[in-house]
Amino acid sequence: MNKTIIKLFLRIGLGIGFLSAVADRLGYWPSGVSAWGNWENFIAYTGIINPWLPNSFIEPAGLIATVAEVLFGFFLIIGFRTEFIAKLSGYLILIFGLSIAFSTGIKGALDYSVFAASGAAFALATMKDKFLEIDSIL
Repeated sequence: MNKTIIKLFLRIGLGIGFLSAVADRLGYWPSGVSAWGNWENFIAYTGIINPWLPNSFIEPAGLIATVAEVLFGFFLIIGFRTEFIAKLSGYLILIFGLSIAFSTGIKGALDYSVFAASGAAFALATMKDKFLEIDSIL
């Protein structure tokens, strides 16, 4: 398979994944397919997977993660600073996976394929081709 197609697939898949998760926590997905369904449920889950974090920091942590996911998702889709954004994405997803694993057990992180997504982001960060990216235009 062509490396350019693989890179595009990784960018779009990771980017849409981030934006879909944000849409879920903002209530844009129907309740039948939603993981959180609203901001309050998302913040409650953020507290569950970050039990070491003081309660006053839970909502800001959720907000920071959400803003990062929107930016990373958008930048990955348009191909802006792909290697850098992919690396940051890999770290964000890895932190999420480790938080799940250490707080609720490894099964949740494995069922959600969090480590595979983190690995995919890190793999994307190693791909240097600039075809179909905004960086190649600028």
